[in-house]
Amino acid sequence: MSQDSAAVPDAARKLAARRRREIVAVLLFSGGPIFESSIPLSVFGIDRQDAGVPRYRLLVCAGEDAPLRTTGGLELSAPYGLEAISRAGTVVVPAWRSITQAPPPAALDALRRAHEEGARIVGLCTGAFVLAAAGLLDGRPATTHWMYAPTLAKRYPSVHVDPRELFVDDGDVLTSAGTAAGIDLCLHIVRTDHGADAANALARRLVVPPRRTASDMGHQRYLDRSLPEEIGADPLAEVVAWALEHLHEQFDVETLAARAYMSRRTFDRRFRSLTGSAPLQWLITQRVLQAQRLLETSDYSVDEVAGRCGFRSPVALRGHFRRQLGASPAAYRAAYRARRPQGGAPETALRPERAERGPMGPGGAERFSAAAVAGHGPAAALAAADAGEAGKPTSDAFAARIPETPVSRSAGRPVLPSQRERPVG
Repeated sequence: MSQDSAAVPDAARKLAARRRREIVAVLLFSGGPIFESSIPLSVFGIDRQDAGVPRYRLLVCAGEDAPLRTTGGLELSAPYGLEAISRAGTVVVPAWRSITQAPPPAALDALRRAHEEGARIVGLCTGAFVLAAAGLLDGRPATTHWMYAPTLAKRYPSVHVDPRELFVDDGDVLTSAGTAAGIDLCLHIVRTDHGADAANALARRLVVPPRRTASDMGHQRYLDRSLPEEIGADPLAEVVAWALEHLHEQFDVETLAARAYMSRRTFDRRFRSLTGSAPLQWLITQRVLQAQRLLETSDYSVDEVAGRCGFRSPVALRGHFRRQLGASPAAYRAAYRARRPQGGAPETALRPERAERGPMGPGGAERFSAAAVAGHGPAAALAAADAGEAGKPTSDAFAARIPETPVSRSAGRPVLPSQRERPVG
């Protein structure tokens, strides 16, 4: 993560005397998924000092009035309320029940107050929507489950959303992608607080890799899942499956609505309620992902890729590709091949250089210049392939960030390869 000199003082905000980083408050809401909710409870709530893991003090807080109902109809009773957050130096929001609902104002006020007093605020998966609603992600890089990233970027345009990240550490505000990426971020917090030995010992106890990389996970594996697992029992599942199998054909949302025997309006409403995304945006995203895969695995020209992904013209492909991934198709292919010479493991990476951080106004989208972290291959490839387009702004919502070794915004904080990886869902 590139440092921003104006933002560093915020990241280094002094922690209030009554707050301590090892006191971790986990904010739970009714309707939250139990798996994401259990991650910080397991990481920070169990005494593993016998294994060399320093102990945290856990405060499980109800973000709203009880009872808190979660996955499968279970009811939870949190021992603390929002007032307990005032003692925590680390506050974790593991998930939010619906990206279409606004979080409770009292919980947002508690998060803002904690942040103002120097607490570290963490959002796992859809918890990023709560942080964004509190204004804590304004002008910052962040991630969430890649499926919800377009919605987060659209609803909060001042947030620099990158759906291709495993997690993002922006100093005093951290976010992770979906589900298992929350474990990676929590391990990263332990590593930051107590070092690699403690994090590795905890990973052994949890029986998870201490530090995952893109090569460990595979390049495409976590880009293929397009919808929540729950859709399997929904009547729209057959329509979605058909769409994914026929991306090479030119069809629109009207076609999908007709296959579902619904009006366009009803189909839009049902699709959005099920996925959190408009069907047109979802369809475009799937076509872009398919184009991304073909650019990585084939020698088709950009024009041929456009046709094989259902775009009506190469111009349409280039426009959508740049908006979602922050680079032209040719530039992306050149950078990808430079990073993975002859099919081997990545040897070099790109780092986006952020000239200015802040809300994006009309014509004020962020401009990124590619810089090689190691060597000159990918930077030169990107510059050559993207010649003539350097002056065009890229989307602040989907910047092409594929670095392997980031730079943390926290002064003096060790840099971790796992900090900028592909999301899992």
